[in-house]
Amino acid sequence: DLHKAIRRQRQMCIRDSMNILQSIFTDYYKHIIYELHPRPAVIENVNKMIHCGDPSYGGAMYGCPHCGNLKFVPFRCKSRFCPSCGNKYNQLRSFHMSCKLVSCVHRHCVFTIPAELRVYFLEDRTLLDCLFHSVRDVVLRMFSKMNKTENFTPGLICVLHTFGRDLKWNPHIHALISEGGAGNITPWRPVKHFDYSFLRNAFRKVLLERLTSRIGPTFRKVKNEMYTKHADGFYVRAKPNLCTPDITIKYISRYLGRPVIATSRIDTYDGKNVTFHYTRHEDNKTVTETIPALNFIQKLIVHIPEKHFKMLRYYGIYAKHHKQEKNLRKCISAEKQRFLRSIQDWRQSILLSFGYDPLCCSECGTSMLVLEVYHKKTALFEQYRKVMKYG
Repeated sequence: DLHKAIRRQRQMCIRDSMNILQSIFTDYYKHIIYELHPRPAVIENVNKMIHCGDPSYGGAMYGCPHCGNLKFVPFRCKSRFCPSCGNKYNQLRSFHMSCKLVSCVHRHCVFTIPAELRVYFLEDRTLLDCLFHSVRDVVLRMFSKMNKTENFTPGLICVLHTFGRDLKWNPHIHALISEGGAGNITPWRPVKHFDYSFLRNAFRKVLLERLTSRIGPTFRKVKNEMYTKHADGFYVRAKPNLCTPDITIKYISRYLGRPVIATSRIDTYDGKNVTFHYTRHEDNKTVTETIPALNFIQKLIVHIPEKHFKMLRYYGIYAKHHKQEKNLRKCISAEKQRFLRSIQDWRQSILLSFGYDPLCCSECGTSMLVLEVYHKKTALFEQYRKVMKYG
């Protein structure tokens, strides 16, 4: 009877857990492999996402000690490309970012590149490191030149987005910069004025120099054209936006950690075409597009990063083990950080997000206990008993 109940729970999980993105990729999986010829990182993430929540890949069986009710909870894929797991990853990432922030106003800046340069980053993804390093060098230089003796250092968090709202390839850096810096002598100096002209011209110069050194002499013609076409530098949005600590933390969670596309933006899927919508930047109007499913898939998988590539990087006083970090007051105190870490587990996250306890028995309300853990149809507890010669 126990095994039959487990089998029924697994079948129910398969039917209920499949979301619209999983359906699209499952239906077109062979087309992806044999027609699109994706990168190994894409295949790995797509396989994880398709089987996310599949009971045959493992899970935990919970039972109620009072009434005997059973509940099977499948394991998740932990892929950033998966809508549900990616959302959980972004929540954790936003929490760790928030723990780094110094208690001061931050400014959100966007560093963009011309359309002519985007193809180079698509053909060679290692060049994306040049974007991060260029932004870091420019911002640190802007602060240090205020006083060379003090060498003021700001806090800088950079997030790479390779997508626009219309899902096209558009790599750009979102930078969260503290409006102030720590000096060699002065503990902290507020900085309200950002040299907008310097940021644009310096970003253009540093990025083009780095690309030339990486690509070689063949890039020099393009480099000269960029100086001619963009005489005022590359576009950098650095206007004051009054990001107080509370607003900054909410902003990080909502915007900087967002996935390529949320499932709520996918309107319909009829087996052949996918309809999705987005809000256009220019006029804030909602645009609806209907495209073939394979084209939609191609738009998404291009944004899957290579394995172990860091999309989020900390610089300045936010870099790991920076000497001035311990002398500054944080947005979130150490006590509050410990409390928030204690509620980051799966059960508490479900309770806070959806308002119900996933391990509360639906029949009697008693807290359910774990009975067995399965991994690819093998009970780990049984293996443990065999190894330890227990039972």
